[in-house]
Amino acid sequence: MTPPWIAAQTRLLLAQRGHAWLLHGPSGLGQYTLAMELARAWLCEKPDTNGAGACNTCGSCHAIDVHTHADLCVLLPETRMLELDWPLSAEAQKEIDEKKRKPSKEIRVEAMRTAVEFSQRTNARGRGKVVVIFPAEQMNTITANTLLKTLEEPVGDVKFVLASESAHQLLPTIRSRCLGHAMHWPDTASSLEWLQAQDLPLPQAQLLLQATGGRPEDALAFANSGRNPASWAALPKAVSRGDVAYFKDWTPAQMVDALHKLCHDLLACHVGAQPRFFAADTLAGAGGSSLHALTDWSHALMRSTRTVEHPFNAPLMHEALVAQAQSALNSRP
Repeated sequence: MTPPWIAAQTRLLLAQRGHAWLLHGPSGLGQYTLAMELARAWLCEKPDTNGAGACNTCGSCHAIDVHTHADLCVLLPETRMLELDWPLSAEAQKEIDEKKRKPSKEIRVEAMRTAVEFSQRTNARGRGKVVVIFPAEQMNTITANTLLKTLEEPVGDVKFVLASESAHQLLPTIRSRCLGHAMHWPDTASSLEWLQAQDLPLPQAQLLLQATGGRPEDALAFANSGRNPASWAALPKAVSRGDVAYFKDWTPAQMVDALHKLCHDLLACHVGAQPRFFAADTLAGAGGSSLHALTDWSHALMRSTRTVEHPFNAPLMHEALVAQAQSALNSRP
C-alpha cells in the first residue's frame, strides 16, 4: 500500500520535466519509497494517463518488483542492498561471500562507475532508463565526483533520482544539478491510518509516531526492529537510574538517537515548551537536572553521533552512554 502522502508527491513530480531530482528531508518521510514510485511510473508500459503513476500490473512493474528491471539501476550502500534484497555485482558478492571484506556502508565508487556506464547504454524496454541513489549522502567525494559529469550532461533518455536524509552533506555541485523537492510531512491521521494498515495496533502506532517525531516510516522501522514499543515510556526512568540492561536489544545508533530525543525534551521542558518525543508525565520521574548539564550532554551526544557507526565494543559503549546520561539527568540545578 503506497502511503497517500507519497502518492500525492508522485503525481506532483510526474507533472514536472527534468532529468535529475533531489528528494530531501529527515528520515522516515519516504524518500526511497517516492524515488521508487517515480522510477516505476517512468518505466511503466501502461502508465496512468492522468499522471497518477504506474499501473503495477505490466511486465515493467513486475520486473521492478522482483528487482530484475534491465533499465533500472539502484545504488545503495551494500548493507542496504542486502537488507532490501537488491542483487550485488558478481564481484562484490564474491568478495563478501569469501569473507574478504564486509558489506560497505557507503556507496562504493566501483558501483557508481557501473551506474555511469549503465546510463550510457541503449535502454532495453523502450521507456528510457532510471538511476536511483539512496541515501545520496552516503557517496564519498570520489564517488560523487564520478557521477558529476554524467549528472550534468546525461546521454540519451536517462533520469536520476537522488534521495537523501542529510542533503547538506552532499557536494554543492551535486545539489546544484538537481531539481530539489522537500519531502512533505504527513498529517497525524494519515500516518496513523497507514501504520494500522501495516498491522500496528493503534496504541502502539500513536506511541511510536510520537517517539519518532511524526515520521511514519521511522515508526514502522522501530516496530520491526525487535525492540519493545511499550518500553519507550519507561526509557527516561531507566536512564535516570542507570539501567544499562534496558538497552540490551538496541544498537549504539538507536541508543544515541533515543538519548538525543530525551535530552531534547528535557531541554524543552526547562524553557517551558512541550516535549515532542515523550509524554510529559514520563519525564517527571527522570530525576533532577540542570540546564547547564543538559546542554553539555547534548553536545556530547552530538560528538557521539559522528562515531556511532565505528566498530567499538557495543556493551562498553552502552555503559558509557548510560553513565553520561545518568549524570546529566541527576545533576542538581
